[in-house]
Amino acid sequence: MPREIAFHGVYMPTMTLMFLIAAVLAWAFDRFLSGFDLYRFFWHPALLRLSLFTCLFGVLALTVYR
Repeated sequence: MPREIAFHGVYMPTMTLMFLIAAVLAWAFDRFLSGFDLYRFFWHPALLRLSLFTCLFGVLALTVYR
């Protein structure tokens, strides 16, 4: 995968695209967890959301820069 993406003539780092994909995946997983009321099993739901996003973003970033 290229390290830059041209978007309407503007070069952006691929990490921007990975950030957006991770945000959408984290949002979908968040909807799933809240839909089945699974957040009641976790101590701090906001911390879970942040760590889920961080892990997803890290995994996607490793696919580009590996």
